[in-house]
Order: sequence, then C-alpha cells, then structure tokens
Amino acid sequence: MPRFFKPLAATFAMVCSAAVFAAPTATSAQVRAYAPADSAKIHPGVQMYTDGAQCTGNFVFKDGAGRTYVGYAAHCAGLGAATDTNGCDTSSLPLGTRVRFASDGTVVTAGQTVGHGSLAYSAWRAMQRVGTTSANACDYNDFALVRVDAADVKKVNPSVPFFGGPNGLNSRGTRIGESVYSYGSSSLRPPILHEKVGTSLGTSGGGWTHTVYTATPGIPGDSGSGFLDSTGKAFGTLSTVAIAPFAGSNGVSDLSRELAFAQQHSGIAGLRLINGTEPFAPPAG
Repeated sequence: MPRFFKPLAATFAMVCSAAVFAAPTATSAQVRAYAPADSAKIHPGVQMYTDGAQCTGNFVFKDGAGRTYVGYAAHCAGLGAATDTNGCDTSSLPLGTRVRFASDGTVVTAGQTVGHGSLAYSAWRAMQRVGTTSANACDYNDFALVRVDAADVKKVNPSVPFFGGPNGLNSRGTRIGESVYSYGSSSLRPPILHEKVGTSLGTSGGGWTHTVYTATPGIPGDSGSGFLDSTGKAFGTLSTVAIAPFAGSNGVSDLSRELAFAQQHSGIAGLRLINGTEPFAPPAG
C-alpha cells in the first residue's frame, strides 16, 4: 500500500467548506477555550504543508502544559518515496521543521495561510530512536504531531467539520460493516466531497490498522485525515491507499495504539486527545 502525500506540489492548499453543527454538548468553559467551530481556521481536516508536501490534519491534542497540537501522518514529514511505508527504516525531516496551515486553495492556487506550527513528534523518528522491531508497528504507526504556534492557538477548534465530534478515543477496534466517517482536504479534489461516509472491513495487523471503504476514497493530500467510528469516537488516521486485494479502499492506522506509543516515547508529558465542542451528528440514512 503506497503512502499518498508525495504527488502534491507546494502550491496546493486546502479546500474546506464551513460546517453547520447542532448545539454543543461541551461545557461552556470548554467552548470558550476555542474559536467557534463555524469560524475556526485550524481544525480537524485543515490542510498542512511540510517542506512543500501537503497532508490533512486529523485531530487536536494538548499536553500537560496546555500547549496545542494538530495530528497528521508521520509520512507527511518523511523523506522517502511514496511507496516507502516502513517507518522504522525511512528517513524523516527533523523535529522543529516548520509546517503551514492553509485554507481555500485549489490545484492552481496556494490558498490562504491561516497559521503555522512546528513538527514536535514523529512516530517514524521515535521508532528508529528506540529500536522498534515490531513489523506491525513499523508498517502502521504513521502518526506525527505539529505544535501550533502560540499566536495561532486562538484560531483552533477541535470539532470535525460536517460530522462533529470526536467524543472520545476508540480502543476496541472496528467491526466489519461498521459505519465510519472522515473529513479530508486534498487540493486535488474540487471544493466539494470533503466529507466521507463508509464502512470498515475490520481490524488487522495485530490491531494496528483498519481497512475502510468510503464513497469517495482518500486520495493524495488526504493523508493523515482522522476517522470516526459509528459512535463518534476517534479510531484512526488515514495512511495508505490499497491497490490489491481491495482496490479503492484505504488503510487507516489505529489511533489508540499510535497515541499510546506517542505518550510513551514523544517526551510530551500529559499528551491527550481533545474532544470536539460540537456533538457527533452523522448524516441520516
């Protein structure tokens, strides 16, 4: 399964439609801590550019000191080819590499810069540092964190556009036939069809990966996108596109395992997923 952020040039930027949500279920204090969901510039699904390559943010995280991070795929900062999927032997950009958050781009425009951050953690770099040998972890632990600049934290909301949530972390895996939801922002796609509804084909790789089918599959630039399960819990991050045997499907790395590894090896104390301020509201039918 090849990774798929490499084909995009630096001139690509996100196309992200505003979403309308139902009344929030978060506490008033939690809501006040973030930008309003319908006007936030940095959120799950935001487009992220690293050294000219474009990926999509998955979820918002915080550490014990209150600093804010947006997650994306580790291969977004990788230096290998698009077919290099083993994070234990593929080189990556150094921590501290600058990352640009952008919006409203197309295949011919750079879009509007909405913020900046710095690469703070890469599972690929961490696995190489600690000597990880698990084949499943090396293949599927595809997670990185970008620390949002302090000046841009006020632009952040943790709610997933269109669907709302997340409302927690899935640690059970996904069932075959379970509905799944994602919001991708590839600049190769026209300014529609960012929301994806699909079905899980189950969990594999020792619990490290899920295969999913969505009505519009993830394409280059969607890498890193977050996935919600049927109850609105965050369960995965978009990592690969399948060629066989399930052509048109995507490989989604298991977020509970990725986050647990990061909590142990990132050096970021108190790292945790942040729930959305808007309730999970999947489309009817």
